[in-house]
This record gives sequence, C-alpha cells and structure tokens, in this order.
Amino acid sequence: MKFLVTNDDGIFAPGVAALVEVLQHFGEICVVCPDQERSAISHSITIKQPLKATPVSIFGSNVQAWAINGTTADCVKLALEVLLKEPPDVVVSGINLGANLGRDVFYSGTMAGAAEASLFNIPAIAVSVDRTNTKETNFQLPKRLFYEVMEIILPNKPPEGVFININLPYVTREFCAGIKVVPLDLSVSRYKYVGLNDPYGQVYYWLKDRLSQLSDFDEEGDYGKLKAGYITVTPLEGKVCHKKHVKKLERWFHNKMMKKSKEELYI
Repeated sequence: MKFLVTNDDGIFAPGVAALVEVLQHFGEICVVCPDQERSAISHSITIKQPLKATPVSIFGSNVQAWAINGTTADCVKLALEVLLKEPPDVVVSGINLGANLGRDVFYSGTMAGAAEASLFNIPAIAVSVDRTNTKETNFQLPKRLFYEVMEIILPNKPPEGVFININLPYVTREFCAGIKVVPLDLSVSRYKYVGLNDPYGQVYYWLKDRLSQLSDFDEEGDYGKLKAGYITVTPLEGKVCHKKHVKKLERWFHNKMMKKSKEELYI
C-alpha cells in the first residue's frame, strides 16, 4: 500500500517519526507536513502567500518527504494535486500529541488533514495520543496500539467521504481496555475563555485547558471511553452537505420566494 503522512505538530515532531515507523510495516510512505507547528488551525488553507515545498531526508532514503510553509490542509492538497505522481491508498494524519475529542475535532489541524483527503475520496485516518508533554511521552506505547488498530482497518474499505478519528490511551498494551467505536461527545468543551487583568486595568482573554477538570460527560462517548482506557474510533464525514435535507430546504424557498415575480425580487 501507499501512504501519505501529514500532521499539525510540524515535520520534526516525534509523532510523525513514530507514525512512519508503524506504517512502514504496511507499505510505502511519503511525508508532507508543515515546517512548524500549526495546531488548532482547523481546515484553513494559505491564499495570501506562495507555498514552498522543501525536500527533507530525516526519515531515511526510502521515504520521500517535504516540509511545507503552510497548514496541514495545504500539505494534503499540495501533495495530492502536485507533489505525488499518483494518489496514495490511505492518508494518515498524526500521531498528534493530545487527544482530539468532542468539539476539538472542529479546531484541529490534524483532523483537517484527514478531512481534506476525504474530499478527494481517499480513505483517511487521524490518530492522536492522550498525552501532551513531548519530553515525557514514550511513543513506543502508542506505536504498538496503533499497529494493532491498522491491522484491523486496512483490510477493510471505509465508506466514501468518511474519515476515521482514532484516539490512543497512553498505556501499555496489557492495560488497554480494548477498542470502542464511539460517537463524538459534543458536550465536551475542552477550552474556555477566561479573563485576566493587566496592571493597567485592561482585560485580556485566554483559552484555559479544562480537560483534566471535566466531570460531566457521556460515558459512552469518545471522551468517556478514552478516559476508561479504550482506544476510541469515530467515523466522521468530510463532505458536509446532507443530501437528505436538500429536498426539505428546497420546499422552504419554493413556497416563499418562488411565488414572487422577478420585478418584486429586484425592487
């Protein structure tokens, strides 16, 4: 198989190297990542400046890799449209430091990499580990868990336009409770703005990470199951137009605006 690897922590992040090591057991790897950390930028692309693709050789001579001065979505789009001679079989974004749970998926650059691939009808996976401190993270633990997950996923074909969000608990294989396919728990709001006063009385607002303090959550959702020691797997849809609602909205407008004459509409 052919894999495209990306992330939002930057091409030199240890999670990328860990992901490459796992995927090399399954096929050929190409890496296209931001040249620096681009966390929490969601699905943004660069339109005000040109992009530069700089070849790098940090993953060995058998892995083509580029660093891009743009976002994660830029990386996937540029790779699929320009850099790669043929499309990959799967795009994998990660291994991200910090779980992507609940509302996090709408802010995450890691998630955007997988979502962008799904717009090209390419199967995609976003993977994160429930750990945030780089220096204190041993990637041997999530590597082993992710390898076992990929052994299950790769023989199957995800539905078109759907990408998979995976969160790995930071535990050894022996202490992992198992794998659960779960919905997003959108009641989980990890970040909240708090006000701080400077010495001159000006109020500034900062996002405070409340993940460790959350107590009200759905035990059957992604946050609850990850907290209980499970690997969580959540299918998400990248193409957000809901076809089943198109006819309903058509009736709204047909019953209102379409009854007016052209003259009335342009007065």
